[in-house]
Amino acid sequence: MRLLLAVLVCTGILEAQVQELSSAQRQALKDLKPRLGLAQHGPDPSAVRAVVAESLRILGDQTGLPEVKDVYRSPVAGAQFFTANRVAEAFGPYADHIEKIRWWKVGLDPAKLNHALRETATITRACLAVARAEPKLAVRLLPIARECGDFMLWAQSEAGTGVIPFPALRDGAGRSFEVSERYLAGLEKSGQLASVVRKGWVSADPTEDGGLQFDNGLGGCALLELFAATRDQRYLDGALKAADWAASAPAVTNWNYNSFSMQLLAQAYEATREQRYLVAARRKFLMGVQPGQLVDGPRAGRWVDAHNARPAYHYIMVRALASLVAVMPKDDAERPALLACLRLALRARNPEFTSKGIMNIDSSIEALVAVENLPSAIWTELGPCEVTEALDVLERYAAYGVMQGKPSAGPEACALLLERAARRVK
Repeated sequence: MRLLLAVLVCTGILEAQVQELSSAQRQALKDLKPRLGLAQHGPDPSAVRAVVAESLRILGDQTGLPEVKDVYRSPVAGAQFFTANRVAEAFGPYADHIEKIRWWKVGLDPAKLNHALRETATITRACLAVARAEPKLAVRLLPIARECGDFMLWAQSEAGTGVIPFPALRDGAGRSFEVSERYLAGLEKSGQLASVVRKGWVSADPTEDGGLQFDNGLGGCALLELFAATRDQRYLDGALKAADWAASAPAVTNWNYNSFSMQLLAQAYEATREQRYLVAARRKFLMGVQPGQLVDGPRAGRWVDAHNARPAYHYIMVRALASLVAVMPKDDAERPALLACLRLALRARNPEFTSKGIMNIDSSIEALVAVENLPSAIWTELGPCEVTEALDVLERYAAYGVMQGKPSAGPEACALLLERAARRVK
């Protein structure tokens, strides 16, 4: 999210290990990847788990280590929580900046747009969360949220496939556009580029890379929140188009991509109670998220591969798991496995916030707030997972940065913490 927010200086140290593989291991994993994709297309989750088991054999003691070392920021000693009476003050700099940038203009040329729609989704959710925390701010923030929602609906219509798309910008700046450039270059080489770009938007995924699930998932969830806040049917219709696209998208070998669709489908089920969305969300879990998680050993609860072992992606999947467990019927046969998956994921990383420091800010805040908001009955089933302890460390750190004029958290993460502060006085 390119909101040009200052970040507190890292005072932690590099404590974590990083995955180091031989060339033979890397080649073996590369050769295994197509088999994983084929297994994910089938009806049997055990086939997916069998391929993952083979990857465990190849990885050996490197299983569950990230591709880059985790950086631990030290908590700020004596820092205070956010308070409900300072919501406007705390979010003011974010709101000022959001109003200043306002790049989301219907009719612009997406082939020149160096912004992904995950940004409008984040801004939408941030504005809605702050408006819930302090209703007096709704008059300022709700129009911004609606602008972002209308832009996503326009882009979705232009793309024409139901997906909330990605701009077909070449040589864009930022990590998401580096990934996109490799994807588009591959399509161009294979002669498929023209078939997937419509009106300047990437609207299809013939290679089943899965990257479109990222913005589509976040955008669809943001539209569902907009519908809940405004009761404007357009937002629900757009969200369900995105959910239908997500349901049709195959599971891919990048576990966190699947989780974006799983979250959207779970929330679409929550909004409509249409069984097809729950069925699709369950399948994403069984074929595209759960099999990649380690269930035993010293890194139990992490995901097997180096990319998804990184804390940002770990907590992206935690957030999606929380969305699904919130709506999974109590008599569903897969509910115990879902609870176990979420429990393992929380216990794998949460204790680090108090024992080592802060290795991730935005994704962990967004995920842990979602878990903290689960019904108390689900909390009882999960058992001790150090959710509140981890979130308290994160809130104090974020609040200190904001009040010092050096924000360390993005707008959505900050907004969710401000909403948390407001709940404490209710």
